[in-house]
Amino acid sequence: MTHHPAALYNETHQSRSNPPSSYENLLGDSIERAFASGIHDLSELVNYLNTSGPATPSGEIWTTDSYQKEIARLAA
Repeated sequence: MTHHPAALYNETHQSRSNPPSSYENLLGDSIERAFASGIHDLSELVNYLNTSGPATPSGEIWTTDSYQKEIARLAA
């Protein structure tokens, strides 16, 4: 039995309990822009976020540690 690819499509955010917040949208957009500009290294991504924003939820600058903790928090 073959499956049509469209039948397997997952709706955006279907596994989320709530829609993304403004902060999550801004962070995601910034990460996407960084990747689109060729940034793939964590330290370069952190530098990009510190120049292009958004800041961390507490208003601090990003570090590799704070980025990893925030992404883990958002993924939980």
